[in-house]
Amino acid sequence: MTTPDDFFDAEMSRFLAQFEADIRPLEELQERVQAVRGTGEAADGLVRAEVLASGALGGLRIDPRAMRLGADALAEAVLAAASDATADLTRQMAGMMTDGLTPFADEARRLDED
Repeated sequence: MTTPDDFFDAEMSRFLAQFEADIRPLEELQERVQAVRGTGEAADGLVRAEVLASGALGGLRIDPRAMRLGADALAEAVLAAASDATADLTRQMAGMMTDGLTPFADEARRLDED
């Protein structure tokens, strides 16, 4: 004989399974966002920078030929490469967020219309 508790347990299990399935795309989006890296370069490719999703500088490559630029020009090239990397990171993240959240926005609009 089925009791109210059995029905509640079955419904709760079904609800939790659906919830987990619904949030999995968000978890995957979070993983992709955390793994993204922005890259940029300056001084005709002699200086290359990588920016992490946190915004921190994750890598910097300075070709030995860049030393001929002089200290001020080299510093400007490093900043320019880092700025380009940050812009690249921002573009990638915006695209990921748009693509990743659009299905949820569509579902919210559908629910709002009902």
